[in-house]
Amino acid sequence: MAVRRISIFGATGSIGQSTIDLIRRNIEEYDVVALTGGRNIARLAEDARALRADMAVTAFPERLGELKEALSGSGVEAAAGESALLLAADRPADWIMSAIVGAAGLAPGLHALRHGTTLALANKESLVSAGPLLLETARKSGARILPVDSEHSAVFQALVGEDPAAVEKVIITASGGAFRDWPLEKLAHATLEQASSHPNWDMGQRITIDSASMFNKAMEVIETKEYFGFSPDQIEVLIHPQSLVHALVGFRDGAFMAHMGAPDMRHAIGYALHWPDRRELPVARLDLARVGNLEFKAPDQARYPALGLAYAVLRAGGLNGTVFNAAKERALDGFIDGRIKFTQMAQVVEQVLDRFQQQGGHINAAMTLDNLTQIDHLARIQSDRIMTELASA
Repeated sequence: MAVRRISIFGATGSIGQSTIDLIRRNIEEYDVVALTGGRNIARLAEDARALRADMAVTAFPERLGELKEALSGSGVEAAAGESALLLAADRPADWIMSAIVGAAGLAPGLHALRHGTTLALANKESLVSAGPLLLETARKSGARILPVDSEHSAVFQALVGEDPAAVEKVIITASGGAFRDWPLEKLAHATLEQASSHPNWDMGQRITIDSASMFNKAMEVIETKEYFGFSPDQIEVLIHPQSLVHALVGFRDGAFMAHMGAPDMRHAIGYALHWPDRRELPVARLDLARVGNLEFKAPDQARYPALGLAYAVLRAGGLNGTVFNAAKERALDGFIDGRIKFTQMAQVVEQVLDRFQQQGGHINAAMTLDNLTQIDHLARIQSDRIMTELASA
């Protein structure tokens, strides 16, 4: 078996760590080119040493000295900052995990795709902000994008050997998050600690809060359209508290293909890592007799207004996805920092989208990286203004 050159962007996060877990089990099969991370320098350095990576990059230039010291004597090159991330993405690799959180993951992913690299995409923001640009870049270079979100991996697997034209609908499931059973009137008083506790998955703080607000599922609705080309009317979301059925694809003959598995991101990561093969994975096997029942219900739009915003973005088109993502990121920052309430996150995003629609102009600009960057910047400024208005109201 040929040794594969791989890089992991966002190595210190939950997706990155799960990827490293799988790599370390068969380390002889891989040549690790680059690992990138954020402020967890000790974790980044330890993994770079263990995997004998060529290069380790922290996103924060002020932490470069600490990273160099932690890697002293290892032979691993240390680098920092946005330019270093792009240089790492330009290094030849056969497979790259894109798991940087937020819009910061877009540019490295685009660089990798330009080189024809297979990109395992766990960075939701890339497809939400710049789906057409990402897919066109991959088409031109002959690169392949493999989905790593559990829902999109499930759809991808359910479509193997199928004609996409025969699909009637796609159902992506949601746990409902920490507040799925809360009285609506309590949501405005939800604390950061309460929103950061997921009932089923062990994830980072930001994605866990996004699960509670359903902004993660709103982004996945947009991703489903961008990645697979289905219309908004074909995409449905259902609450599934057990998190065992990750997605269902319904066909014109009335049949559904469902993907099931324990709530473990190593399912989707492992499928992308070994594709087109299926390899044994160290994940729990389902005992359906013990599970007993599977529950599904339609999401309450009043509880999860983010979903409605996602469908509005899809129908509006243009660069609305970029605005949506930037506003969502800033609103999440605002909640974490205590500037706004849990329920005000959706208000911020809705008002930012409305203001851009009213202004026109930028929102209909061509989808280039420069335009996306400018729109992202303007949307974040607008989000901060709206949060200030809400705080002073």
